[in-house]
Amino acid sequence: MIGISADFDPVHLGHVKLIEKGREIANETGDKVIIYLNKGFSANHASFFVNFDARKKMALKAGADKVVGIEGLHHRLTLSYSVPIRIAMMIEDGVRDYVDAANVSVQKIINHSEKLVKQGIFLGIPRNLPNRNVIRWFAVNEFLKGKYGKNMRFHIIPELEFNGKISGREIRKAIIENNMEIPENIKELLPKTTTKILVREIKKGNTPGNRKWKDIFKRMNTCSRSNLSKVAYLNGNAINEIVKGRIYKDEESIWATFRRAGYGPVLTRLAISAIEKKVTRTELISLMRSYEKKGLIPPEQSIDKVIERSWYVATECEKGISANEANKNFKNKNTAIYDLPLSIDGGLNLTKFETNLINKKIDNGEKLIPELYIDKYGKVSCEIRLDRKKIKTNLKLPSKEVTYIRYIMDSQFIPTLATLIKTERGIRIRIFIQNK
Repeated sequence: MIGISADFDPVHLGHVKLIEKGREIANETGDKVIIYLNKGFSANHASFFVNFDARKKMALKAGADKVVGIEGLHHRLTLSYSVPIRIAMMIEDGVRDYVDAANVSVQKIINHSEKLVKQGIFLGIPRNLPNRNVIRWFAVNEFLKGKYGKNMRFHIIPELEFNGKISGREIRKAIIENNMEIPENIKELLPKTTTKILVREIKKGNTPGNRKWKDIFKRMNTCSRSNLSKVAYLNGNAINEIVKGRIYKDEESIWATFRRAGYGPVLTRLAISAIEKKVTRTELISLMRSYEKKGLIPPEQSIDKVIERSWYVATECEKGISANEANKNFKNKNTAIYDLPLSIDGGLNLTKFETNLINKKIDNGEKLIPELYIDKYGKVSCEIRLDRKKIKTNLKLPSKEVTYIRYIMDSQFIPTLATLIKTERGIRIRIFIQNK
């Protein structure tokens, strides 16, 4: 089988060249050209301009033999995690040849990918690298050879240029700006079959697709900090900016909020997708663990490594080393971490009345589950619900433990759970880092 992985939103002449190259290989091998087509969300976590069924028809009309829909990944996982899963799927399906396009030499792709494979991590690929995603795919393909004893043969063709690089984003933008009519200069970039299908979809009102903005607005306008802390890809800064920016009525106000929180476009789209689809940290960590067990996630990207790095950085910060330097040291020195705490006990700032109220509940056998969050001052805090009363208080923790918990809460996918316990020192909070 010859595989191509794409959004095809919509299929343009550059995509046709990929399929033609696949067909050229297929004519020699007798295989079929299979398109692995993103279904629910794009690889960059956006909603699609053209729906899946229409894009599938476009791909088949452009010469593909079969289309396989990929769903459930791109509103949950970054490319560093979804790419290994997708390549594994293709290898297991029997794909032997993979076709992609890049305006960088194959040797440069090999050189850059070798560094990634050696590091064993596919996160943080420098933004100045051309065709970064092709490099990531090539590197992951090499990494998975260790698991399967085989991998896909890569066939890289030049990106098709027509007065500059053909961009699906620019094509979509031009159609929208032209009042949903396809401009003549854009038709030159599309095969006739795509234009025909696209016109039909526009007339039906199926294009452009859109997010469920009402649901997103509602959740961003009404969810508490503690509830937002359960959502994947929202760190403490983002949550506080969300609360500060209320009330949300338009898309731009949401984008502005995430910009203030330091999120780039890709992470913003992923965070919005997580809000829209109610992706929780608990759901996400369970999914990631399942793929780790299958050997698809590089060890350096594992959940355990994220937790270990958080503890290491907290320990180093206590010694006066900057968090930035500690992160670099952890990555470069391959540091082993021992006696890693997965639960932390801390104190609470409670009034006498609140203490008595909580004591009564615990004495009556009730299990109180405080909800953790980062307050507007950046402090680790919790909310305790007692009947109709809410108690909000900061946690009292040593500096190292505070840094550790904050790193975990800002990991964007590792959930925390807490409970209240009675000790000789009074009411304490016990925080559990949920690593499974």
